[in-house]
Amino acid sequence: MGKVAVGVGVVCGIAVAAAAAVVIHRKMKKSGRWVKAMEILKEFEEKCETPIPKLRQMADAMIVEMHAGLASEGGSKLKMLISYVDNLPTGDEKGLFYALDLGGTNFRVLRVQLGGKRRGIVNQQFEEVSIPPSLMTGTSDALFDYIAAALAKFVAQEGPEFKLNPGRQRELGFTFSFPVMQSSIASGTLLKWTKGFSIDDAVGQDVVAELANALERQGLDMRIAALVNDTVGTLAGGRYDNNNVIAAVILGTGSNAAYVERAHAIPKWHGLLPKSGEMVINMEWGNFRSSHLPLTEYDNALDAESLNPGEQIYEKVISGMYLGEIVRRVLCRMAEEAAFFGDTVPPKLKQPFVLGTPVMSAMHRDTSPDLKMVASNLKDTLEISNTSLKMRKVIVELCNIVATRGARLSAAGVLGILKKMGRDTIKAGEKQKTVIAMDGGLYEHYLEYRNCLENTLNELLGEEASQTIVIEHSNDGSGIGAALLAASNSQYLEIYES
Repeated sequence: MGKVAVGVGVVCGIAVAAAAAVVIHRKMKKSGRWVKAMEILKEFEEKCETPIPKLRQMADAMIVEMHAGLASEGGSKLKMLISYVDNLPTGDEKGLFYALDLGGTNFRVLRVQLGGKRRGIVNQQFEEVSIPPSLMTGTSDALFDYIAAALAKFVAQEGPEFKLNPGRQRELGFTFSFPVMQSSIASGTLLKWTKGFSIDDAVGQDVVAELANALERQGLDMRIAALVNDTVGTLAGGRYDNNNVIAAVILGTGSNAAYVERAHAIPKWHGLLPKSGEMVINMEWGNFRSSHLPLTEYDNALDAESLNPGEQIYEKVISGMYLGEIVRRVLCRMAEEAAFFGDTVPPKLKQPFVLGTPVMSAMHRDTSPDLKMVASNLKDTLEISNTSLKMRKVIVELCNIVATRGARLSAAGVLGILKKMGRDTIKAGEKQKTVIAMDGGLYEHYLEYRNCLENTLNELLGEEASQTIVIEHSNDGSGIGAALLAASNSQYLEIYES
């Protein structure tokens, strides 16, 4: 009996030792995984660094590209498109104007009643209309007939508070957020579709003529007074409220900028110089690229797998469409190489664009002690549960790295515009204010991004100059701006001014 008891004790001792070894091994394995995950995060953070000297170099590189794009068509990655907007709204515009804002799978129709003499917008109404997917890949006539029908229905609902002066034709500003080559304020050839549209017979056509023909088929008597890019519309909307607005930046799903250039500083302009001596330039700045942009392997892979590899590189590191996807790619590597979420990679995490920037923003701003917003977003979006607080803190840090890089790089872009216009320093005896109109969901809703952008710009400008620069949120600039540009390019302008 005694011998048997000793044998059992030995066996039990061995079992306990083995179990302890397994626990130690697991802890070491877990610890090794954690070290590896932290290495991946640290390496990513270092590659995303945006010290002030690097941001200044980037701003200077952008100025070089701006000059090249203004000198000749195709001379730069920045298209520097001439908008043919040489007279921005002044606040004196008066009357009823319409706008059509086509920028994606929805379009909006608007009407505004302008009071003139700085009375501003007396009345406004708008309606949003969804475009059926079949029309996004159909024919040009089918799409524009659908839009014209919605516009005709909207005009038919015009109430007594909107007054069109007798004997006047209704006038429309047309915001068209696709690549066009404009040849006047009210004409432009479609270069290519983006955002899921693919209507072959519209490419190479004048989109204003296409819309005008559709309006005619509807029996709607309306003149298209201005063809407007959404960024140019935002600039016009900002200028209407504030005479010091000289540039506009959109930070939303995509990103772009427009600014007021001196007409004689545009070598590729061959027409008569406008009376105002100014011309609004649509930069198409999303296509900027430079060796000073801090790009990582994740950015390069995202670009290679995108619909437009090698293009819109700047946009791919600063705009709302891509920030969440960069976070997902880093998390995916941490899951694959460091088993960050356990022994298997969560299937949802492998899905491109499953982690949208709004989810990233919600996690980034979580200030609860246990980061419960992070936990619930991981569960709802990626079907990942049972994360530790330590892991959730790492995810918040990752969101911060990606958002900070994007915001600081967009601030460097703004500095480039200010330097090009000579507005980055204070000239003796001058007390000018410089206002930049900003629009877009990323800027509006991602508070950490917005604050970082503004703080970085102040840091780049220095205390004295930064006091003369104001960033203003220009909500719904592109739609209202189109109506305002229809007003400032009205065929009845002299009558309004008299």
